[in-house]
Amino acid sequence: QVQLVESGGGSVQSGGAPRHTCSASGFAYSKYFMGWFRQAPGKWREVVALISSRGMTKYADSVLSRFTISQDNAKNTLYLQMLSLKPEDTAMYYCAADGPYDYCSPSWSPAQYTHWGQGTQVTVSS
Repeated sequence: QVQLVESGGGSVQSGGAPRHTCSASGFAYSKYFMGWFRQAPGKWREVVALISSRGMTKYADSVLSRFTISQDNAKNTLYLQMLSLKPEDTAMYYCAADGPYDYCSPSWSPAQYTHWGQGTQVTVSS
């Protein structure tokens, strides 16, 4: 069965540096683009960071230079290292997979992603 499970969420003060983990199973991980997304109350779900099986990455402007997406392909595990958290980073964070892909670049649209985790809440206080 396809499963994506996020962990690492919680409450953190501004400037915090938590790392989120997404454990994937039940699909061909290497044939999917992986990504982290987030959604704050009253706002659209948006891309945080994307990664291909080869390690090519993309970041939203709002997190560029602060967040790092990485993965361990052998373990089908995705990571999001967050630095210098701000209150505006408060959101539900989701791990997602897009594929099997037949194109060379990951999509910026959440609607293109096939599998989703349940999400993990991040609340950043001042």
